[in-house]
Amino acid sequence: MANWVYGFGAGDEHEIDRDRLGGKGAGLAEMARMGLPVPPGLTIIADVCRYFYDNGRSFPEGLKEEVAEGLAAVEAATGRRFGSGERPLLLSVRSGSRVSMPGMMDTILNLGLNDETVLSLARDTGDARFAWDSYRRFIQMYSDVALGLDQEVFEELLEERLSELGHQAETQLTAGQLEDIVTSYKQLLSEELDCDFPQDPFEQLWGAIAAVFSSWTSARAVAYRTLHNIPTEWGTAVNIQAMVFGNLGNGSATGVAFTRNPSTGENALYGEFLVNAQGEDVVAGIRTPQSVTEAGRIASGGEKPSLEKLMPEAFAELATIAARLERQYGDMQDMEFTIERGKLWMLQTRSGKRAAGAAVRIAMDMADEGLISRSEAIMRIDPATLDQMLHPTIRPEYRGTQIGSGLPASPGAVTGEIVFTAEEAIAAKAEKRSVILVRTETSPEDIQGMTAAVGVLTTRGGMTSHAAVVARGMGVPCVTGAGNMRVDRFDNILHGIGGVMLHAGDKVTIDGATGRVMKGAAPTQKPALSEDFQRLMVWADDVRRMKVRTNADTPADARAARDFGAEGIGLCRTEHMFFEGGRIHMMRRMILAETEEGRRAALDQLLPMQRDDFEALFSIMHGLPVTIRLLDPPLHEFLPKTESEVDDVADALGMDKQALRHRLDALYEFNPMLGHRGCRLAISYPEITEMQARAIFEAAVAAARATGEAVVPEIMVPLVSLRAELDYVKERIDAVAREVMTEAGMEIEYLVGTMIELPRAALRAHKIAETSAFFSLGTNDLTQTTFGMSRDDAPGFIGTYQKKGIIERDPFVSLDFDGVGELMRMAAERGRQTRSDLQIGICGEHGGDPVSIRFCEGLALDYVSCSPFRVPTARLAAAQATIGQSQSESL
Repeated sequence: MANWVYGFGAGDEHEIDRDRLGGKGAGLAEMARMGLPVPPGLTIIADVCRYFYDNGRSFPEGLKEEVAEGLAAVEAATGRRFGSGERPLLLSVRSGSRVSMPGMMDTILNLGLNDETVLSLARDTGDARFAWDSYRRFIQMYSDVALGLDQEVFEELLEERLSELGHQAETQLTAGQLEDIVTSYKQLLSEELDCDFPQDPFEQLWGAIAAVFSSWTSARAVAYRTLHNIPTEWGTAVNIQAMVFGNLGNGSATGVAFTRNPSTGENALYGEFLVNAQGEDVVAGIRTPQSVTEAGRIASGGEKPSLEKLMPEAFAELATIAARLERQYGDMQDMEFTIERGKLWMLQTRSGKRAAGAAVRIAMDMADEGLISRSEAIMRIDPATLDQMLHPTIRPEYRGTQIGSGLPASPGAVTGEIVFTAEEAIAAKAEKRSVILVRTETSPEDIQGMTAAVGVLTTRGGMTSHAAVVARGMGVPCVTGAGNMRVDRFDNILHGIGGVMLHAGDKVTIDGATGRVMKGAAPTQKPALSEDFQRLMVWADDVRRMKVRTNADTPADARAARDFGAEGIGLCRTEHMFFEGGRIHMMRRMILAETEEGRRAALDQLLPMQRDDFEALFSIMHGLPVTIRLLDPPLHEFLPKTESEVDDVADALGMDKQALRHRLDALYEFNPMLGHRGCRLAISYPEITEMQARAIFEAAVAAARATGEAVVPEIMVPLVSLRAELDYVKERIDAVAREVMTEAGMEIEYLVGTMIELPRAALRAHKIAETSAFFSLGTNDLTQTTFGMSRDDAPGFIGTYQKKGIIERDPFVSLDFDGVGELMRMAAERGRQTRSDLQIGICGEHGGDPVSIRFCEGLALDYVSCSPFRVPTARLAAAQATIGQSQSESL
């Protein structure tokens, strides 16, 4: 094989390049090289996908010849002939991207069947029913994927025919009845699309290849890639493989197995299978699967026999292969297998998706077992998934009404209103309503609805169904296979046990850790973090270089952050303290005062409140740094906006309403976020800065005396673009510091620094550093001012930019390395040229984003600061960044 196609399982030897072969193709090639039972096939590399889109959905020259050569090798290895002959070769055509995208792209099975080969297949297998059932499945799947006729129309026809025949399930259909249904399927296709079902197997093959490549840009695939930051340019490979059949009677089966439990991390083979079925039946959740192991059957309460008991020889071989694959890859494997009349075939292996708690346990266990190093264990965990371990659980004392139960597919207890479609979930999220997406089973088309919902409930499917795999990957609580519940999709009613009937909008609580479904809202509690989680954090802390602080404005936030391992406060937004209770009235009185005397009178009343706030934060964080940002937002944020609010404020402050309106007009700004805010307020109204500085220093004195530990406040001046601005404000802060220290008879060590959030500040960082003791990179506003876009307005078009490939990531979620990142680099380098001991951190939302944290490590920042519940994520991400930086430097 030359350029575009690589074979496997037929004596092929070639380099296994995962980026080109995709995950599935690389796994098949590796298993074949290991001598495992893999049906032979060939992989069209991902480069062809890029060519396909760059050249008007056409194929490169020479590809068809390479595919024909590859098929000839498969024919020789199987003794079968594609498209004709008494032993017809049937094919599966599957996608295979570089990283797993479960169910997001298309698959076609049983390809090569037509009116002639179906008869040959019946003679070859001695099972006419199997042959016609396979042809029925192929027509339905190919028409949907390659021809664009929704398979729902075939499902409706099938349900009608079953009803007419008095059958409960399609497994009761005879060969003759299936042949009649195939005829009806072809007639339906002709009526709907005005074309005949293709009889030429090669026409079928190239139609399938084009369809799989096209599915790379389907709405569900694009939504999944956007959610998981998978680059569009990667493309997908296409795997063409000889079919093996799990639906050849009761001696055949198909299933999915994990080398360890993906929900708990237990070191035991785990999986599900179906007798007399094809692979899509398992992941689609159409039938309730059986457990692979006897222990799994007992634990789930299953009545049907396990694979271990039903087919002991095939099970023993599967268990042996599972152990070999885990040793080979050094990670938990997700395997697909088929048993054809007692013979085991391996169809896929890949690193399995797992719940966050399971991921931590598996990584720690493998490190303890010597399979991987501590550094590998740290790198193995996706930091973004750690918040799954912080999900609440239902309080154990709660005795609410349980209306159903299913499998605990993805952990976390969550309450929401019932919705029955993805579209309803998306609309509800836009209205800021929390909803549970309730389905009989989910399909890849539901991905955007699953993203919009706070939880997912399905009445069919198992732990390896689409809903379970996708929800676990997203960290969304999910319960699957709630067989004692039923969804009436026509009247939109959820039927629960005990005759309970719930409609759209009714509230339910699902517990993805236990599988329980409760009527109404259930009280929840914070989870207890596992010993493995705590050990992982210790390992990460031993490795990482950057400190992790938190953004906290209240004692509750500070305590939570400290519990999660925060090493100080990197951003305390003092303006948030002014909105509480009666403080807003004092703040408004200060703003609306027309004289300095009036402002100072109001500030005198705010001073003790601010002092108490700061003292509480200093006491909670005793011994750790606390960075306090002076008043930053434009004053309009504190002022009334509607007529009724104006009237209420006038009454509360005893002001004339007309005079208040005139004052509001005088304070009006055309673009307040770029107007009179930040250090500009401190320069216009230095009395505000003086009040805040006094509150900070008096609180530092009180906290130091109370805790016995020195407090070193870090006072941050926001929105500086000129060194002269910082000089002016710092003079006021220093003057107040001297006054308080004299009054208290105590020396207070403190730092005055600034926020780098304007491009000019980054450009002039070397001059600003002459005054500033630290820089805090305020990447929220730096992103806004660099792009010239509002963070509040950007969601209206950022999604379109991503879909059209104009930008890869939302710059307000993950840093824009080329623009904003370059300004950050410039600020850090120029600032340190002036002051070698300059402390530099980041306090924007990017401080909790793993991708952004890696960039910060490259800049050698001293710390990142993030919201309290993202502290564990930042600690792990910082450790991974340190390891990654070390590995890069050693190359």
